[in-house]
Amino acid sequence: MTDRSAERGNGSGGIHDGDRDGDSDNDGSDARKPRSFWKELPLLIGIALLLALLIKTFLVQAFSIPSDSMQDTLQRGDRVLVDKLTPWFGSEPERGEVVVFHDPGGWLDSTQAPEPNVAQRFLSFIGLMPSAEEKDLIKRVIAVGGDTVECKKGEKVHVNGVPLNETDYIYPGNTPCDDKPFGPIDVPKGSIWVMGDHRQNSLDSRYHQELTGNGTVSNDEVVGRAFVVAWPINRWSLLPVPDTFDQSGLSAAAASVASAAAPGALGLAGAVPLVLWRRRRLTRGRTAG
Repeated sequence: MTDRSAERGNGSGGIHDGDRDGDSDNDGSDARKPRSFWKELPLLIGIALLLALLIKTFLVQAFSIPSDSMQDTLQRGDRVLVDKLTPWFGSEPERGEVVVFHDPGGWLDSTQAPEPNVAQRFLSFIGLMPSAEEKDLIKRVIAVGGDTVECKKGEKVHVNGVPLNETDYIYPGNTPCDDKPFGPIDVPKGSIWVMGDHRQNSLDSRYHQELTGNGTVSNDEVVGRAFVVAWPINRWSLLPVPDTFDQSGLSAAAASVASAAAPGALGLAGAVPLVLWRRRRLTRGRTAG
């Protein structure tokens, strides 16, 4: 009984290192001691910063709203999260989405942004703070490549001839475009036409038609879609696509334009071989004569 008790007492807290042959000569003096928390802290911080940088680069990035051009959907000072993952898989902006994009050139020439300090630049770089990049804008996609968009004074915005009901998101008291009627504009493939929800306080595509692209923005300049208001907490909300952009007529109208051109293209493609064959036959007949 005494011997068994002594054997049990020789253990080191009931934790074994898995060495079955070392029971007789290992008294626990060579067991590894856990690292000090303060020694592991720099490693943990480094891993956290690396993960934050990877997330910001490839997955999600925070942006701060600098102006009132997207009221009431977004307020000045809101922080939104932007999906940067789906564009890596070839996803393109769709009508109704709120997107962040780089200045295509000339949109923000007159805008002066506050100069961020070193800490703000670093935290912004790794994604722990909203982007400090002053050359980014946020607007709503109204039309995409292949669409025709226009708006006459006193009327609604029309995409491919279909009127949009914008009461769900346009700023109360605003008109769709009375301050700056436009169009019709044919949006080039690979581009988008964007407008702010606060129409009378938004220098959007309408105001840059003198630039390359007639005010449209290349998809290559799009950072990603803003999908949620993350801060402040009492403003938390999703940013869904409004129902008016789900009208089947929008895509159907765009498709009908393409289908109307298709017969002509097919007829031309069929006529070319026929003309060549006829010319070859006539030439052969003259040679034989």
